[in-house]
Amino acid sequence: MAVIGAGPAGLAGAVAAGQLGLRVALVDAAEQTGGQFYRHPAPGLRARRPEALHHDWAAYAQLRDRLAATPSVTHLPAHHVWSVVRDGDHFAVHALTGADGTDRTPVVLRARVLLLSTGAVERQLPFPGWTLPGVITAGGAQAMLKSGLVLPGRRIVVAGSGPLLLAAATSLAAAGAEIPAVVEAAGYPGYARHLRALAANPGKLTEALTHGSALLRHRIPLRSRSAVVAAHGTHRVEAVTVARLDRDWRPIPGTARRIPCDAVAVGHGLVAQTDLGTALGCATRRSPDGTHALDTGPDQETSVPGVWTAGESCGIGGASAARAEGELAGIAAATRLTAQPPDSEPLLARSAKLRRRITRMRTFAEAMAAVHAPAPGWTAWLTDDTEVCRCEEVTAARIREATAELGARDARTVKLLTRAGMGWCQGRMCSAAVACLSGAGPAPDRRPLASPVPLAALADLPAEATEAS
Repeated sequence: MAVIGAGPAGLAGAVAAGQLGLRVALVDAAEQTGGQFYRHPAPGLRARRPEALHHDWAAYAQLRDRLAATPSVTHLPAHHVWSVVRDGDHFAVHALTGADGTDRTPVVLRARVLLLSTGAVERQLPFPGWTLPGVITAGGAQAMLKSGLVLPGRRIVVAGSGPLLLAAATSLAAAGAEIPAVVEAAGYPGYARHLRALAANPGKLTEALTHGSALLRHRIPLRSRSAVVAAHGTHRVEAVTVARLDRDWRPIPGTARRIPCDAVAVGHGLVAQTDLGTALGCATRRSPDGTHALDTGPDQETSVPGVWTAGESCGIGGASAARAEGELAGIAAATRLTAQPPDSEPLLARSAKLRRRITRMRTFAEAMAAVHAPAPGWTAWLTDDTEVCRCEEVTAARIREATAELGARDARTVKLLTRAGMGWCQGRMCSAAVACLSGAGPAPDRRPLASPVPLAALADLPAEATEAS
């Protein structure tokens, strides 16, 4: 079995399958396990208490210890998976080794079954000035703090939409940053329409209260129904303009306010990374916030037999849901491939308990996605010269021209006419914005290559592959 991604879902899946008798290759781009959620400080920094930067570190530590005690699981760090293809009755997992694939040594693993736990990326909605130095993603600000023990600035405005904002603001403030405002585009009263989901997940209310008390303790104002609609500066960001929004996320005239800052951490939720799954033909489903995730059955198996998925790749749900889904997928894969009888009472009971947990947590995740879903009026804050595609420097005016004058009705046609999405990131930063401006709405990612790969590496592909399971 090959598990792609060593975050909460991948760790839980690899440990569960390994302890049930499977030989597992746990493949991850990072040097250490934990994924983005449990990102570690660089070893050279010699951080004495890395757990202080994380929520629920004990759950990760337990999985890490179980991994170390499971010899049938081989952890393969610094392996950047760029493609997975079916090869007869196996799957071939293609990767490059080294930091960011810099070694460019091609590796191929063969596995009978797969668990895709590839996580998510942040959704970005551009605004004038968002290309200035000092404007980073909310997750990027946390990554700088967790892995580098540094802050992106001293006075940081945290903006966008979704619960990641509160976590980012409280962690940055605890590290010494001044947070003049948390700017949330959605309205928290929207959760009142999902009381059943809240009641079924009291732990989420506790988390909200914890973040709320931290905001009060650090005297951080929370501005809901508002957005950063412009960033200003010469060589880096020096201030932002914040405006109130109407129900469709259009800036309300006369409400703009300028806030001095030297950094902006902004993000509008997360988008599941589905590249590897869609390339294999896995079906997707549309989430309440308009994004797409891999569709699964009751045991986390996708529409492609032998391919399971868990964690954010099958919908944004958080670390607890990811661990439960990974464990359930690992059990399901192991019972199919080993002599372990699938009707074993302990495993049946364990799987049933996990399904109930997942259903409960997914109910809240769907509610959260609905509350923080971007409304279409956000495009009103884009000026014609706002760069939407940073890689190819494609402005909003060019995309509007493609749709209004050249007849483009979908993101792919806009891409062909303007080159939006043809750059280094292959649309990971701009695809949501381009889709909204084209009027077609977001579509599932369908990239043949999940990460950049040099032609020389393709030419040097090994003839023999390593057997995973």
